[in-house]
Amino acid sequence: MKVLLGIGGSDESQRALDETVARAAETDDELTIAIFEKPGVERDPDEIEATARERLDEAGVDATIRHLEGDPGSKLVQIAEAEEYDQLVIGGGEVSPMGKIQLGSVTEFVLLNAQVTVKLVR
Repeated sequence: MKVLLGIGGSDESQRALDETVARAAETDDELTIAIFEKPGVERDPDEIEATARERLDEAGVDATIRHLEGDPGSKLVQIAEAEEYDQLVIGGGEVSPMGKIQLGSVTEFVLLNAQVTVKLVR
């Protein structure tokens, strides 16, 4: 399967990275990691990439890593559709005190606009 993983340095993104790399190691998915800057996250793109490369090396997985410029939600959707990915994976979703899932703006945009299968890792 051809998989696009979008990560922005949040804890949810790190969980999505770990889960997606583990699956790629088991299933030999063709993985591309798209790194984007997320407001309010202290990790810079170079630090996010170093973490991603470390996880890939530990799992023995080859993947393409690219950096996104501009609005991350629309870029992820555009790339997933234009390059015919089978699945777009993104982390997100925190449970509110009332038990409802709260989504960040990038995650919400991807879920509402992507025409490919989206996997949300929480």
